[in-house]
Amino acid sequence: MYIPSMFEEDRTEVLHETIEKYPFGVLLSHGKEGLDANHLPFELNKDQGPLGRLHAHVARANPFWQATATGDEVIAVFQAANAYISPGWYPSKAETEKEVPTWNFRAVHAYGRITIHDSDRYCRGMVARLTRTHEASRPKPWRMTDSPKDFIDSMLKEMVGIEIEITRLIGKTKMGQNKQVRDALGASNALRAQGDDEVAEVMLSYANSRKEGS
Repeated sequence: MYIPSMFEEDRTEVLHETIEKYPFGVLLSHGKEGLDANHLPFELNKDQGPLGRLHAHVARANPFWQATATGDEVIAVFQAANAYISPGWYPSKAETEKEVPTWNFRAVHAYGRITIHDSDRYCRGMVARLTRTHEASRPKPWRMTDSPKDFIDSMLKEMVGIEIEITRLIGKTKMGQNKQVRDALGASNALRAQGDDEVAEVMLSYANSRKEGS
């Protein structure tokens, strides 16, 4: 991923936070059948190793797990909220006309070595943890024990677990840092007006930090 220095995010805790908030990622691999991409929900364990480990599962019918060997290098890509930015939102555009559209976004690439777990036990633990995380805020959280044991057992047999030891984390946060503060604020206000609050708030925080540092 091309990352100009002004857009680089190298704080591990910030990259972990993005993965946890946006855990549905794209797993990129190069196995026996060539390039492959799988869209998966991941669980991040930050305490396993220097950069953490990712856990997920694929369907047993998915050829990915047989075409990929334990020890292969893979990349998991996570993307936060993003938005189109119109040049018409920049105050400077009316003065110079030297502006073009762009797209603001945040992304994290997690490089690592994969381990294939053809194990009911591994999948049971991973699915239980993933479920607890995403059901926690619900009034009546669903639990694996809510379904008949034989049904859950049969579902787990149709899964294969994957574990990724993260060896490198890189992040890119492109939120108007290359624009004048007034232009970044103009785009932030326009995004908020159309309901893109998350990107607007991130742009605002970066613009304000530059104002305070000036």
